[in-house]
Amino acid sequence: MGKAIVRLKDIADRTGFSTNTVSLALRQSPRIPVQTRELIQRAASELNYLPNHIAKSLVSRETMTIGLVLTDITNPALTQTAQAIEIALAERGYGTLFATSNNTLAEEMRAIELFRSRQVDGMLIYPTSHRKLDHIRPLRRSYPVVLLVGDPDSGLDAVCVDDRRGAYKATHHLIETGHRRIGIIDSANPLGNLEKREGYQQALSESGVDFDPAISVDPHGHSTMSGFLAMERMMTVKPRPTAVFAANDSLAIGALSWCQKHGLRVPDDVAIIGFDNIEFAEFASVPLSTINYAVEMVTRMAVDRLMQLISAGDQLPEPRVTLIDPELVIRDSTRARR
Repeated sequence: MGKAIVRLKDIADRTGFSTNTVSLALRQSPRIPVQTRELIQRAASELNYLPNHIAKSLVSRETMTIGLVLTDITNPALTQTAQAIEIALAERGYGTLFATSNNTLAEEMRAIELFRSRQVDGMLIYPTSHRKLDHIRPLRRSYPVVLLVGDPDSGLDAVCVDDRRGAYKATHHLIETGHRRIGIIDSANPLGNLEKREGYQQALSESGVDFDPAISVDPHGHSTMSGFLAMERMMTVKPRPTAVFAANDSLAIGALSWCQKHGLRVPDDVAIIGFDNIEFAEFASVPLSTINYAVEMVTRMAVDRLMQLISAGDQLPEPRVTLIDPELVIRDSTRARR
């Protein structure tokens, strides 16, 4: 059998005060003298008393918890964002429950149902697919949900970096530095996460540069090793690309590692640019140019929007999508060609 739960009555029996006085003292009520409060709180500590949050939530209809669904906890940008969100929510008195979909739609749906069963007050979600959102849309009728990637036509609240704009800036930068044969390491987007590829192709098109699908490689993952193997496949194509845009910094660092292993100089032989501006990018063997993922801005705006939705109760406002224009960060890996 488990340990007996310590009740307010147990503290009252220990101290000789009524349960009402004990309750007020534990809530720091100014109606109770400081000396009495301290005595009661000391007794509660000695008895290992814990507040019954379930009972409180039944009365207040609030659990003071938020569910956060991530696609991949090993992605450094998402890990950093998760930490920032947890801190921002804690400052507002909320706890955070985490779940990871591992880029699987079924796992994402299970995580959302789990959070609903735990009666969290709201959710922040990195959806596996930016377009397959039919399992989330019905929640929005009466439930606070904010996505952390966004489709302006989704009918859902979202706060996110503009991936399409970021990929456009990265590719345009490569074109400006003299490249015309630019490869891309990005997933095949089976679930419709097309924004980065669209930004890449837009920059090529506007500059009159042909898109060659032969140097568009699906890394089948998001890790450094995935980037290394994708670069290996890409560099078998003739003529080889002179520059590569990778959909995240881990992939870009893998591509950089492949170049160094095979005696290619970065950026003289191949220029490489990533996306996210993770900490490792600046300290790579060749400091990596990238697109900055504005963690603090995304966190602040997403949490603020979620709090607005929670405060609105049953009268939720119209959904709003906020796209943050990302900054291009230029380092040694894309120095201008001589």
